Amino acid sequence: MTTLNALAAISILYVLFLFAVAFFAERASRRGRANWLRAPIVYTLSLSIYCTAWTFYGAVGSAARNGFEYLTIYLGPSLVLIGWWWVLRKLVRIGRVQRITSIADLISSRYGKSNLLGVGVTLLAVIGTTPYIALQLQSVTLSVEVFSQASGGEQEQTTAFWVAVGLAVFTVIFGTRNLDANERHHGVVMAIAVEAIVKLAALMAVGIFVVWGISGGVSDTLERIDASSLGHWEVNGGRWAGLMFLSAAAFLCLPRMFQVMVVENDNDQQLRMAAWAFPLYLMLMSLFILPIAVVGLDVLPAGSNPDLFVLTVPLEYGQNALALLSFLGGFSSATSMVIVAAIALSTMVSNHIVMPIWLRVNENVVSVSGDVRNVVLLSRRLSIGGVLALGYLYYAQSGGGAALSEIGLVAFMGIAQVLPAMLGGIFWRGATRFGALAGLTVGFSIWVYTLYLPSFGAAILPESFFDGGPFGLIWLHPQALFGISGIDPLLHTMIWSLTFNTVAFFVASLSSFPSPLERLQGAQFVNIQQGTGGARSWSQGSAEAEDLMVMAQRILGSADAQRLFLREARRQGSDTHLPAPTAEFLQILERELSGSVGAATAHAMVGQIVGGMSISVEDLMAVADETAQMMEYSATLEAQSQELSRTAAQLRAANDKLTRLSVQKDAFLSQISHELRTPMTSIRAFSEILRDGEGITAEEQSKYASIIHDEAIRLTRLLDDLLDLSVLENGQVSLNLGEGMLSDVLDRAEAAALAHDDKRGLQIKRDRESEQVWLNTDTERLSQVFINLISNARKYCDAESPALAIVVTKGEALTVDFIDNGSGVAPEAQDVIFEKFARVSDQKAGGAGLGLAISRQIVTRLGGEISYLSGQSGAAFRVILPLEKALAAQ
Repeated sequence: MTTLNALAAISILYVLFLFAVAFFAERASRRGRANWLRAPIVYTLSLSIYCTAWTFYGAVGSAARNGFEYLTIYLGPSLVLIGWWWVLRKLVRIGRVQRITSIADLISSRYGKSNLLGVGVTLLAVIGTTPYIALQLQSVTLSVEVFSQASGGEQEQTTAFWVAVGLAVFTVIFGTRNLDANERHHGVVMAIAVEAIVKLAALMAVGIFVVWGISGGVSDTLERIDASSLGHWEVNGGRWAGLMFLSAAAFLCLPRMFQVMVVENDNDQQLRMAAWAFPLYLMLMSLFILPIAVVGLDVLPAGSNPDLFVLTVPLEYGQNALALLSFLGGFSSATSMVIVAAIALSTMVSNHIVMPIWLRVNENVVSVSGDVRNVVLLSRRLSIGGVLALGYLYYAQSGGGAALSEIGLVAFMGIAQVLPAMLGGIFWRGATRFGALAGLTVGFSIWVYTLYLPSFGAAILPESFFDGGPFGLIWLHPQALFGISGIDPLLHTMIWSLTFNTVAFFVASLSSFPSPLERLQGAQFVNIQQGTGGARSWSQGSAEAEDLMVMAQRILGSADAQRLFLREARRQGSDTHLPAPTAEFLQILERELSGSVGAATAHAMVGQIVGGMSISVEDLMAVADETAQMMEYSATLEAQSQELSRTAAQLRAANDKLTRLSVQKDAFLSQISHELRTPMTSIRAFSEILRDGEGITAEEQSKYASIIHDEAIRLTRLLDDLLDLSVLENGQVSLNLGEGMLSDVLDRAEAAALAHDDKRGLQIKRDRESEQVWLNTDTERLSQVFINLISNARKYCDAESPALAIVVTKGEALTVDFIDNGSGVAPEAQDVIFEKFARVSDQKAGGAGLGLAISRQIVTRLGGEISYLSGQSGAAFRVILPLEKALAAQ
C-alpha cells in the first residue's frame, strides 16, 4: 500500500511536472515559436476538461447504479461537436471579433454591453459551478482516503480543506499570470492537454487490466457482463433524452468549456479536428466503464463505493502502481477542471462585479496616473480563493455523501439556464436585454428552488419543506410543482426551469424595444458569418489622446499601451506617438481593453473620458438600414404571397378549363358517333331501297342516289377533318409556300363558305383596298382558315340581318379581324373554343367542333396566331400573319 506521504510526494512531483510543461510552453510562445502550441490536436485535448473527476470516477459509479445511462453524458457533447458548423463556429467567430473573455462577457456584450446581465450570469455561473468544485474536492478526498485507509468525517473534512487550499494556491500561481483574459493561455492549455493524455492512459490501463488481467479476455468479459444485472439494456427514453440535452447544454455554457472552446480558439481548423477527434476521445474514455463496474461489483465486498472502483479494484489485486496511476488520472481530472473554471470565474467576477464597483468608487480619478493592473489581478486572485471556499462550504454542508454523478447533474442544470439567452442572442435579432434578464431570473429561481436547495437536504431546509411544501402548500413542493409528481427530480427541474426560462425570454423580448446599441450588437452577432466588424458605439468625442493613454496604461500596462497607441498613430499616418481620438480608434481601444476588463467595463471606462456613451450618425444609419432591410424583406414576402395567390388562381382556372374540356370531350364523342352513324345509316337504308325496291321510277332512283352521294360527301368531310387535325398536331403537314394576294384568298374563302347559303343572307363587308397585300404563305391552308371563320359566322350569327365585317390592318405584322353582329361567344366558353372538343354554340348547325382547332394548328404552322377578341359587339376573331416568310417553311 502506498503511504500517504508517498502519495503527497508523487502528487507534488506531478504538479511540478505540469508547471514545467506550462513554463516551457509559455516561453516558446513568447519567443514566437507557438505554431505547434496552436495545433488542432492540442486544442482537441484541451477540451478534455469536460471529463472531470465526475467522468473519471463517477461514470463507473453511474454505470454500477444505472447501467448504460452514463453514455448520455458523452453523447450530448459529441452531438454538439459533430454539428459544430451551426453553433460552435458562430460562437468562436463572435469571440474573436468581439474579443469575448467569458460567457458572461458574451451575454453582456450581445445585449447592449449590459453590466447588469454580466453580473447575473456571473452569479449564476459561480453558484452553478460551486457543486462542481465540491465534486472535485469530494473525488480527491475519497481517493486520498482509499490510500490512507482513514475513516471518520473529521478526517475527511480536514483532507477536503487542505485539498481546496492547495488547489487555490496552484490556480492563483498558474491562472493569473496574464491580465488579458482574451490572450491565449498556451501554458495552461498545454498542461491541460498533457493531463488529458494522463487521465485517458490511466483509465484505459485500469480497463485493460480488468478485461485481460482479471476477466481473461474480451469474450469472458462480455459473458460476465451478460450474467450481471447490468447486462440488460434498459433505456428510460425521457431521462436519456433529458440527460443528453442537459450535457449538450452544459458543454456549451459551462464557463470552463467556454474558456477553452471559444476564448482559447485560434481558427476554424481546430474545430474541424475537434469535431471528430473529441468524440473519439470520449468513446475511448467510456470504453471500459462498464467492465470496470461489473468486475468491481463481483470482486469487491458488498457496500463498496462504486465511484471508487477505478482505485479499489487494482488495490484489491495488489496493483499499487496501477492504482497510483489511476489516482493521478483522477487528480488530473480534478485539477484541470479547477484551474480553468477558476480562471474563467475569476475573470467574470473581476470584470463584471469588482471593476464596476471600483469604477463607481473612483469615478472622479479615472484619468489620473496610476495602475489598475494590481486591482484587477488582486480581484482575480481573491475570486479564485472565494470560488474554492464556496466549493468547500458546499461539500461540508451537503455532507459529501451524494453520488458524484448526481452532484455533477445539479451543476449542469444550473449553468444550462444561460442557454436560451445565448442561443437567442446569436440567432435572433429581436432578443433584448430585458428578455434575457427575465429568462435568466425565472430559470435560475426555479433551479435553486427545485434542485439546488434540496441537494443540501435537512442541513439547510426543514423536513416539513420536503414533506408538505412551504407553508403547507403541497402544490409548491420543490420536486412536485403544481401537484405534478412522479417525475424524476432532474427532469422535473429541467422541464419547468427551461420552459419558463424560454417563455419569459421570448415574451419579454417581444414586449420590449431594444436600444440602438443592442440592435447594433444584435446585428453584429447574428450576421457574424458575413465577416462584419464590431458595432461602432462612439462618435467623434472631445477626448484627449493623453487622457486615453493614461487610462490604457493603467489597464494594459505602460509597454502594451504605448505599443498600441504607436501602432494606431502610424496607421493614421501621424508623426507623433499619439493617434487622433477618432470613432474608429475609440472602438479599437475599447475592444483592446475589453480583453482585460470585459466589454461592459471597457465601454464604461472609455465613456467616462469621452464624455458620454453616444451613438454615432453612422450607427443610426445602420439601424435605419437594418429597418429598411426588414421592410424590404417583408415586401418581398408579400410579393411572393401575391405571386402564390396568382399562381393558385391560374391553377384553379386551368382546372376549370380542363373540367369543361372533359365534359366537351364526352359530348364530342357522343356527337362524333352520331355524326358518323347518321350518314352511314342513310347510305345503308337508301342503298337497300335501290337494291331491293321494285317498281322504283327513274326520278325516285335519281333522288335516292343523290341522297347517298350527299351523305357520303358529309361522311368524307368529317373523316377528312379528323385526319387533318391529327396530321397538323403531329407536325406531319407539308406546306406549299408561294406568293399570293390577300384579297384573292378572301375571295375564294367567301365563295366557298357561301356556296350553300341557307338563304339567311349573310352580308360580308370588306375594304378591298386594304386587302392588296402580298403574302408568302400556303394560300390553300390560309383559305381553309378563312372559310371556317366565315362559315361559323354564317351558321351561328343570331342577328336578324347577319353581317360579317372583315378588317385588314397592316403594321409589323398583318392583322385580319372577322367581326359579326351577333351575340358572340359566351364568356365562360371563350378560353376553350379553340380546343378540339369545343363547340361555338349549342344550336344545331352541323359540324363536330373541329374547325377552330384545325384553324389554330394551321395558323401556328404558318408562323402566326389566331385568337378571340372579347369586348366586341359580336363574335370576333383575329388572325395575325407575318409579312415575311412563314415560320413553318421548313
